[in-house]
Amino acid sequence: MGPMEGECCKPSEMLDQEALLGLYRTMLLIREFEDEVYRLFLQGVIAGTIHLARGQEAISAGIMAALRPDDYVTITYRGHGHCIARGVSLDKMFGELMGRGTGVCKGKGGSMHIKDFRKGVIGCFAIVGAGLPFGVGAGLSAKLRGSGQVSVVFFGDGAANIGEFHEALNIAAVYRVPVVFVCENNLYGEYTRINRTTPFEDIARRADAYAMPGVIVDGNNVLDVYDAAVEAVGRARSGGGPTLLECKTYRHYGHSRADPAKYRPEEEVRAWMERDPLKRLLSYLIGKGFLDERGAERILEEVRTAVKEASARALQAPWPDISEIEKDVYA
Repeated sequence: MGPMEGECCKPSEMLDQEALLGLYRTMLLIREFEDEVYRLFLQGVIAGTIHLARGQEAISAGIMAALRPDDYVTITYRGHGHCIARGVSLDKMFGELMGRGTGVCKGKGGSMHIKDFRKGVIGCFAIVGAGLPFGVGAGLSAKLRGSGQVSVVFFGDGAANIGEFHEALNIAAVYRVPVVFVCENNLYGEYTRINRTTPFEDIARRADAYAMPGVIVDGNNVLDVYDAAVEAVGRARSGGGPTLLECKTYRHYGHSRADPAKYRPEEEVRAWMERDPLKRLLSYLIGKGFLDERGAERILEEVRTAVKEASARALQAPWPDISEIEKDVYA
């Protein structure tokens, strides 16, 4: 039975089978990409360090599905999944992490500094909270030009205690900038739990101080994320100003690959692992009759093949020419 006359459907209830399977594929692609990145890092193929977002795939997939192709996005150093959900090429992503000339930034940015202006990805920022003022600036630009674009700013719970966070929210509220602030609250800022750095665990409470809506959603439920994103993006695009959207989630790994995350209680880890966003969406799709076990296995195999093939191509890609070292240094 459909909704009665006068009742409103959630945006996610309007998604058809193809769109829902698309969300599942995106989340699975992010998961498989990062698992492959982890393997390559342990083999020494990827240098430096990596910050994985395994377990947080529903946020990037759900938010990006609510955006227009010309909208702006700023991301943290844990941004592989966001870039993939935004449509950045797997080949260019792998190439960038491997330092190859075929990388999206010609191998100069690496894991923490991915940018793709063609996809509206202003950048991933290694400095905590650095994307906040950039995202507000992009949104203000859109408002001044009357382009109808929206800017989405991703940041972690740890960034909510730095100056840029408060300055960005204040300016966005005063000028009614079309921006959506997305806090990916995974409870830990590096190795420290949020209750040891912040007087409360709901970052969205800080929206009241800046006269904007503060919304808390289950960040491990992609449909809840999508619904909240559609509302916040719609508000911004129609001139209603900014929103602080807090997505509660949990990373499966430690802060970086040098962190075994032994400081997290075993019971806490177990409880969050049971709320794996991929398993929850798969269960929903099977319950709706949109997918069965055989179909799920086929999708998994297709995604794994695409990831492995992109990884192999990047491994064979050329290194940047030495002449590139002084290019793109200054605008």
